[in-house]
Parts: sequence; C-alpha cells; structure tokens
Amino acid sequence: MVEENHTSAVEFILEGLSDHPKMKAALFVVFLLIYVVTLLGNAGIIVLIRGDPRLHTSMYFFLGSLSVVDICFSSVIAPRTLVNFLAERRTISFAGCTGQTFFYIVFVTTECFLLAVMAYDRYVAICNPLLYSTVMTRRQCVRLVVGSYVGGILNAVVQMAFIVRLPFCSSNVINHFFCDVPPLLALSCASTYVNEMILFSLAGVIELGTIAAILVSYVFISCAILRMRSAGGRQKALSTCASHLTAVTLLYGTTIFMYLRPSSSYSLGTDKVVSVFYTVVIPMLNPLIYSLRNQEVKGALSRMAERITVRV
Repeated sequence: MVEENHTSAVEFILEGLSDHPKMKAALFVVFLLIYVVTLLGNAGIIVLIRGDPRLHTSMYFFLGSLSVVDICFSSVIAPRTLVNFLAERRTISFAGCTGQTFFYIVFVTTECFLLAVMAYDRYVAICNPLLYSTVMTRRQCVRLVVGSYVGGILNAVVQMAFIVRLPFCSSNVINHFFCDVPPLLALSCASTYVNEMILFSLAGVIELGTIAAILVSYVFISCAILRMRSAGGRQKALSTCASHLTAVTLLYGTTIFMYLRPSSSYSLGTDKVVSVFYTVVIPMLNPLIYSLRNQEVKGALSRMAERITVRV
C-alpha cells in the first residue's frame, strides 16, 4: 500500500506477552490448556443441547449459539498466540492482521447482542410465561441469532473500512499479543481522530444499548420474581438469571474498560492483561457458569453419562 509519500507496513510484529523463554513456555502451556478446555466445554454444551430433547427450548438454543460464538471468538485469538509463543519472529501479514481484527470485532459484538437477546428471552419466560411459546418460536429465535451476527458484521465492516485506509509507517511493532483496534491505531502516522470517534461511538451505542436492554429486562424480571408465591419457582428463575448476569458482568466489565474511555488513558501494558481475560478466559468460563448453576444442564449431563455407561 502506498499513501502519498508514506509506505505502509507489509507485515507486523506482535510484541506478545513476554520475551523471557521460561515465561513464554509457561504461558504456552497455560494458554493451550485454556484453549482446549474452551473447545471441549463449549462443544460439550452444544452436543448436550442437541442430544437432549428436554433442552430443545429457546433458552438453550441461545446458549448453544453463545457456545458457537465463544469457540469462534477464542479460535480467532488463541491459535496465533500459541504459535507466537514458540516462534522466534512473531510476524503477521497486513492481511492476516486486519482479518484477525475483523473477525474479533464480529464475534465480540455478536456476543454482546446475544447476551441481550438471552435477557429478553428470560424476560418473556418469567414475565409472560403463557405467551412464551407463541413469542419465542423457532423462527423468531433464528432471526434473533442471525440479527446478532449481522450486527457484529456491520460493526466490523464499518470499523475496518476506516482502519485499512490508514498508513502504518512509523513502526510495524504491535505492543499486543493480537491485532486489536487501539494498538493498530497507535502505529499509524496519520491522524486517527476519526477512527477513535468511530470506535468510541460504535462501542458506546452497542455496549450501552445492549446493557440498557439487559437492565430493563431484569427490572421486570425482578418484579415478577418478587411476586412469585412458589419458593421453587423463585429458585429456578434466580438460578437461570444468576448464570446470565455473571456472564454479562464478566464480558461487559472488561470491554467497557477497554473501549469506552479516552484514547489518552490507554495503557497498552494494562490492556494486554485485561485482553487476556475477555478473549481467552471468558470463553472458557461461560460453559462452567451456565452448567454449574443450572439443574437442567446437570440433569442432561447425568442422562448423557448414563447412556454412555449403558452403551459401554
């Protein structure tokens, strides 16, 4: 790419998390274990939901969709990071870097929309149980999931359309372990004001908008739970909502810290640590969060174990 008198970088060098050989080896083992657990845990949730007829409801349809997103989300980041722990030169091509950024934006945005959709699903189930099967039909569930992906793709397309036009001529060393928007903007030798405003605006609209939808849903859910006379009903409602709220808190807490603050307050060293949590750790935790507190998932897991034992 040539931009007037500036020659853009053909490839980037990812600085990574550490240059110390022993630390890199330890981090490789930790990241590999986390990635394997992420794949197994989320794939297990998907297989469990598809294999147990009792879980063929909209709530578990959305949970399975979340597991698919978590597998994709983690796979955009973890394999390249694992390779870089072992490689002498941690290089990534310009196309590879922009591609990683694009798919990262797609899946993190899709996850935000899906969490809002899951809150709406819980609202309908708890506040309007008689209308639940009518409102949350299979077709409607598919539309909501597809809409979440469309929102993620549109966000990524808009942001990347402005990023790929920037000249990267001051340096090709990215102070991060993957290609994210803030460290990429830090390398540009042109003004990034427009990009920063687009990032801040889109992240603000998406995150604050989905948070507002989640909070409104849970205000109505809380009122409905308080009116319940059955202790068992309250316990079941609280159990499913607690899992979802835990996942929401983990993802939104870290992404708000990352993207909804002025660019002058960015600290790439701190951001790398926070990024590890929401790109690698959270996709691993989601299956545990939704299975450990959910009696229906535990029951389905027990039934599957029994079937496997009988066959053996």
